Amino acid sequence: MSKNNQKKFSILRKKYPVFTYESYSHEVINNELHLKYHFNLSGKYDFYPAYVIPLKNYSLDHLDDNLMSSLVFHIGMVELVSYWKAACSPEVLIKPLKMNADMQKWWKQLYFHGLGEFFYLNGIEPSFFDFISFTFEKYTRRVPRYHSVETHNGIIIPVGGGKDSLVTMSVLSRCRDAKLAMAINPGIATIESVKLAGLEDDFFVIQRTIDPTLLELNKQGFLNGHTPFSSVVAFVSVLLSSITGHKNIALSNESSANEATIPGTTINHQYSKSYGFEKDFRRYVSRFISSNYNYFSLLRPLNELQIAVIFSQNPEFFNVFRSCNVGSKTNSWCCNCSKCLFTYIMLAPFIKKEKMVEIFGENLLDKISLIPLMKQLSGLASEKPFECVGTIDEVNSALSDLWYGKKEEELPVLLQHHREYTGGIRFMGVDQQMNYWDAFNSLSEYFSDMLKESLEKAVKAHKK
Repeated sequence: MSKNNQKKFSILRKKYPVFTYESYSHEVINNELHLKYHFNLSGKYDFYPAYVIPLKNYSLDHLDDNLMSSLVFHIGMVELVSYWKAACSPEVLIKPLKMNADMQKWWKQLYFHGLGEFFYLNGIEPSFFDFISFTFEKYTRRVPRYHSVETHNGIIIPVGGGKDSLVTMSVLSRCRDAKLAMAINPGIATIESVKLAGLEDDFFVIQRTIDPTLLELNKQGFLNGHTPFSSVVAFVSVLLSSITGHKNIALSNESSANEATIPGTTINHQYSKSYGFEKDFRRYVSRFISSNYNYFSLLRPLNELQIAVIFSQNPEFFNVFRSCNVGSKTNSWCCNCSKCLFTYIMLAPFIKKEKMVEIFGENLLDKISLIPLMKQLSGLASEKPFECVGTIDEVNSALSDLWYGKKEEELPVLLQHHREYTGGIRFMGVDQQMNYWDAFNSLSEYFSDMLKESLEKAVKAHKK
């Protein structure tokens, strides 16, 4: 990806000044809910993204037409960003429904911060005030507001196939409330994780189709890059909550997701996993859709090391989880990317070396080629990797714990280099990290107590 696309950004905006949200629709076919959208780029390119959501034993009969209209419209608003970014048109004309000023401000903020990485890696410096404006036709009706939704204490668990969602399902396994899992275009690890949790009969596999025209524009040299996918999951989960009546939507985002990828900036690869987004999303949904949903991250109070210690006490997870994007299609660990290395570093203090090598296929701490990634993860470089990885403090705690008090000749190459690069500084120990609790979270006392109990139990078991 080029870091000098500011000129291309300006040219594309002039050539394609208007991006239009033309329409949306929904219909039930063979017990599946089909969502279809139509976007257009300045009259020259049409896009037709789509979703298919299984209904299983549920129907739409109990849902108010205005609520359904609002829910489907909002998924279109968050889907739109993936297509808009190709040319970054300064005007977005929204034909189906009209949003008020507060709603427009919220969406503008999501697009700006959610595309922070996209702008940064493309070398684009947009102005928040004029990078996008929403327009509407004169007689467009307003987005319907304030709906009552029939819900119960059931829980929806979005699953990604990594260690975090497995920990969430493990913690919630002691909860007697009805639970269901959901995933958008799941891979093998996600499917296996859901089976392991015993939720395969209550698993909503949602198919999301990207219009091939967008992929063709990417090949032609239009702008491309990261979009806030977790915000897509958020709005789809609210639709699923409405259909099934499960009030609680339990994400698996930890406190570490709040840290900026570029230190000293607001640029965060994980923006739509951050507490800032979670808080804003909860407020938006409550104000403009319904107050009957409870969207929260169960793991928000924890750091990555605490999640790792809970995970380590569930050996049945070891051969199922995958956190590697490179190897996602083959359900494998590539052992050469920042996700693989970060996961290895987090788990290494809690799982024996022989088992770690069995899980990953090799000892990542002994790969000299991973030194540059280790430096990025531990804050020894100017930026963190643009991946879902934890904080610099967490990485340094784990690495220094692994080399502290040991002779250099006993250490794998990454630990030798970390000790050398950091001047042998003894960072906060892993044991101290176990006392962490981030008070900025959306957990009720019920879920908070459940999480604390799981953490305490895991820490005690590890120390034995």
